[in-house]
Amino acid sequence: MNFNELSSQYINGEWREGTASTKMENTNPYNGEPIATYQAASINDLDQAYQASAKVQKIWAKANPVVQREVFEKAVTYIEQNHEAIVAIIIEEIGGTRLKAEFEIGLVINIIKEASTFPFRMDGKILPSPIDDKENRVYRIPVGVVGVISPFNFPFFLSMKSVATALAAGNGVVLKPHEHTPITGGTMIAKIFEQAGLPKGLLNVITTEIVEIGDQFVEHPIPRAISFTGSTKVGKHIGAVAGKHLKETHLELGGNSALVVLDDADVDLAVSAAVFSRFTHQGQICMSANRLIVHENVYDEFVEKYAAKVKTLTCGNPNDPTTIIGPLINEQQVNATVALVEKGIKEGATPLVKGNVEGNIVEPVVFTDVTPEMAIANEELFAPVVSILKVSSDKEVIAYANNSDYGLSGAIHTSNVERGAELAKQMDTGMIHINDGTINDEPNVAFGGVKNSGLGRLNGDWSLDAFTTYKWISIQHKARQYPYS
Repeated sequence: MNFNELSSQYINGEWREGTASTKMENTNPYNGEPIATYQAASINDLDQAYQASAKVQKIWAKANPVVQREVFEKAVTYIEQNHEAIVAIIIEEIGGTRLKAEFEIGLVINIIKEASTFPFRMDGKILPSPIDDKENRVYRIPVGVVGVISPFNFPFFLSMKSVATALAAGNGVVLKPHEHTPITGGTMIAKIFEQAGLPKGLLNVITTEIVEIGDQFVEHPIPRAISFTGSTKVGKHIGAVAGKHLKETHLELGGNSALVVLDDADVDLAVSAAVFSRFTHQGQICMSANRLIVHENVYDEFVEKYAAKVKTLTCGNPNDPTTIIGPLINEQQVNATVALVEKGIKEGATPLVKGNVEGNIVEPVVFTDVTPEMAIANEELFAPVVSILKVSSDKEVIAYANNSDYGLSGAIHTSNVERGAELAKQMDTGMIHINDGTINDEPNVAFGGVKNSGLGRLNGDWSLDAFTTYKWISIQHKARQYPYS
């Protein structure tokens, strides 16, 4: 795999240029060097992609499940055989470190393996009827065609999470990756499935700007479900547009996760979990721990050890295997981060650790003396910036943790796991982990948030439900007597 062969559209099984007027440039976020340029997709290209997917989907849905499963098994093999090439693309296109790339590839392989079981889980039921001699059959069937829109932070995995499971449930897919990660989140996935033997036309990838297609990706009459991962603002818009057209939506949106350290916690373990939960991939993960809520009895010890650990993190070139913190995706994210840091200082927070900004590299910032009403405690921080808040009771822990419009992930550190579990039940979040970090995603466990963090759940049975529907077929075995004729 190389950038040149993957810098195009993949429509109806063909690699070709888009027909829109916009020229798109893919650049390395670390050094700003151009990776590739390509022509954006137009509305006409999008229509062709949906039409192709709908046509082939009807054939794919009838394929033998053994044949379907083999495609996903071959996809895993292809990824394993091209491991180093994929690592290089992740580093080059999104500024991910080698650690991040390895982590993401592992997640991708796990979700494809889970998806490979779906063809044998398209089960149904025979249900009794209150009407004599009637048999009720309920079949699980694909929804048809699924539109997938993925983000720039974990594009390989967050595209594959919906693409692989939707395909495995018998659907066609049209994928639109983020404009900053068209290869990692889009055409690389097309290449993997092309090499794995997926029928041509079933999966289509279009890379384009919103100015070229507007809301047509969602409004187009063919897709019956839309899976979106990205910002809350855009997710709300997509949900509104899809709702007008009675399309099902699965929305994985922003987060402002809290990692709680109680007075009986293993402080060293909590420090390690908190550093991993904030600084992995520069904090550009929706599950990242934006807020550290620490009990006053262990606050000083935790802050001292946490700050010391953060100061050891290496920042810089993601190609260097020792680098932990690489670049943010673009200058816009850098400027937004700098502005929020300055606002935090003006509002009275203390920057205990405050690194430099060079290009798209933002070195860690650790704030103490943070109060719940401050902007840095309320806004999603897609950067290596963290807020530490002090609490004096379990009641205050819940109040601080729930003081957010988001509710995606969270963590609680305590030596009493039942105490942690009881507090977890009171926290308004879709996922929470005891004595672990906030960044967790397992292929067979329900993933999703509440409040402004999204709608629906994916992974395992939940993905199967998301991308299938049910059809009721009844059979009247003997003549039924009607009340009139």
